Amino acid sequence: MRYRIFSTAILLMLIIPLPGYTQNTPRPNQREAKIIAAVRAVLDAQRDAWNRGDVEGYMDGYERSKETVFVSGDNVTRGWQTVLDRYKKNYDSREKMGTLTFSDLEITPVGNDAAIVLGRWHLQRVKDEPHGRFTLILRRTRQGWKIIHDHTSSA
Repeated sequence: MRYRIFSTAILLMLIIPLPGYTQNTPRPNQREAKIIAAVRAVLDAQRDAWNRGDVEGYMDGYERSKETVFVSGDNVTRGWQTVLDRYKKNYDSREKMGTLTFSDLEITPVGNDAAIVLGRWHLQRVKDEPHGRFTLILRRTRQGWKIIHDHTSSA
């Protein structure tokens, strides 16, 4: 009897893959692949703008809305303009900006008009190398894919 229960449990584990425990991540369908590419393009454009020293260009990745949210540490900043002002204050020189890279990006489409991104950020600067993780929520807008919520942490 115990053998039968054990063998049935093993058989079920082999037949029914559990989310998070599958060996192969399913390939995105065509719609998802387009969303992933569009979201990746937003992040690439942000990285490139940052590395040119263009904070406003970096902020083009965010929705220009009073509802845009940026969370870092114990601080919540609301509104596109307020987030821009925060970046300009904290990164007022090329030395402070350094060179930005993103890695370990996991882009997950949520329906046709939203996506969640989990990733790592890293700044290469002369005197230090701050880094951490972020979670973004993006929405498809008339202006393209835009970040509406950014939760960033430092390691």
